Amino acid sequence: MPAPALVLQTTYAELLERCASAAFSEDFPEEGNFIKKTVRGRSYWYFQLPSSKGRSQRYVGPETPELLERIARHKEARDDERERRSLVSTLVRSFGMSRPPPELANVVAALARAGVFRLRGVLVGTAAYQTYSAMLGVKLADQAARTGDIDIAQFRNVSVAVEDETPPMLDILKEVEPTFRPVSSLHPGRVASYQAKGGVRVDFLTPNEGPDTDVPEPLPSFRTDAQPLRFLDYLIHDPEPAVLLHGAGVYVLVPAPQRYAIHKLIVSRRRAVGAAKQDKDIRQAEALLRVLASTRPGELASAWTEAAGRGRTWRSLVAEGLGQIEADTRDLVLMAVRGLRNLLPGVDLAFRAPKPHYVSDRDVVAFEGETGGGVVLCEITGEALEDHFGAADSGKQARLDAFLKNRSTIEALARAKYLDRPIEEPGHILIGSLEIEQSGTGVRLRSGEAGPGNSRVAP
Repeated sequence: MPAPALVLQTTYAELLERCASAAFSEDFPEEGNFIKKTVRGRSYWYFQLPSSKGRSQRYVGPETPELLERIARHKEARDDERERRSLVSTLVRSFGMSRPPPELANVVAALARAGVFRLRGVLVGTAAYQTYSAMLGVKLADQAARTGDIDIAQFRNVSVAVEDETPPMLDILKEVEPTFRPVSSLHPGRVASYQAKGGVRVDFLTPNEGPDTDVPEPLPSFRTDAQPLRFLDYLIHDPEPAVLLHGAGVYVLVPAPQRYAIHKLIVSRRRAVGAAKQDKDIRQAEALLRVLASTRPGELASAWTEAAGRGRTWRSLVAEGLGQIEADTRDLVLMAVRGLRNLLPGVDLAFRAPKPHYVSDRDVVAFEGETGGGVVLCEITGEALEDHFGAADSGKQARLDAFLKNRSTIEALARAKYLDRPIEEPGHILIGSLEIEQSGTGVRLRSGEAGPGNSRVAP
């Protein structure tokens, strides 16, 4: 019998494909035709419809193998709403995936029907986080997924280039909830947010890639304005399709989860200390990073490298944010991205001289270090104690005596390995003989990337 996680992922993959096909069929009826345009060397597809005024065009998207296949199968699509509802129900009831609040999901569904995601709008914020459980095949913490807000982001240059538009945004929202009203702005004539009476708020965002400004910028394809924000360009680059578990499934675009997690680390450091949203940022980042470090380590490493490559400020914010999460998860992330603990401000390893003990079946002396309130198990091999610290023989007492005599030096080696070497195992440090070399003032860790502490291969 297939493992539950595999069944969950297979069920979600089928739902995602069915929802993508259904959204495509709804956007592009049978009586039209697909045409291709080339802009600056890249191919884009549009859908041409007959109308009383001649012909009108809708934006379809940039050419990809997936899009070409969907175009080829366009007229084969069938109405499978019942099957999609059944798949949503299976994910919720059998696998414990959470549904979003209906008042929020109904608004996202209306935005989807109006073409917001077809026109490359991206659902961001906690509403996007709610889609990651099913996408990644795990149940993420519910308390980090509660929201009454919907955030939609789009690049301004995309909004201009698609040459297509939705109905006026307020009209779309009022179809769902007549009490929606524009939120007043400090800048007359600019509207980037809409609020329903006692209910959902919808904010439109766009990357701020120029001088700092709080003046909303127009998004012509959505017929609304949007608040410019720093770091948003990183978040919404190369978004992924996802399904909101509501009704028969709502097909949306969301940030790649690895970008979402790293972005949350960044923005958490730009909020006021103690702000509720700061804690929520960290909890969401931690929950995602714990999963991504094992399920998408390559993608996580690429997203990390891109963020780090954007300059000193980015590197500092990511490192500060990572330093706020639970130590084992932090170490799993650093292992995935091949980062060192010394990148993180405030991270250190201290020793309170607890009693060491000898582990005979592994021939190591074990001792404890402390970091951030947690315990790190440190060990040094008997071979290292013989080769570098004068252990008289291979007996237990000789090993312990050599350790106690050289305790401060060995603890310094453990601290150096903890901070300055690639992580081998979260919460554990093992010092082997071949990692140590003699220096003019005593002993030290060999330079370069040391291998595992019990390796017989010289680093």
